[in-house]
Amino acid sequence: MIKANVHAGRGAGKFRDPWEIKKFLSSIGTNMTQVSRDIGTYPQVVQETVHGSRNHRKTLAHLRDLGCPLEALSLPEDLRG
Repeated sequence: MIKANVHAGRGAGKFRDPWEIKKFLSSIGTNMTQVSRDIGTYPQVVQETVHGSRNHRKTLAHLRDLGCPLEALSLPEDLRG
């Protein structure tokens, strides 16, 4: 059963799992600050996206391309597949 992220807004981010995403980033030797540098955005944007209150497409696509588990990302329709 998928649990909703009580700290997230509505939509796809509601089911995002920030702990799994952070665990994944740590396992590949990176973090949210480095992700923000890689894609050229502010760290706050990446943090809000990971926590589900924002759906920044560039952040989500980068995390997906790094190999982050899709069930943890809870991607919007346009980024699936």
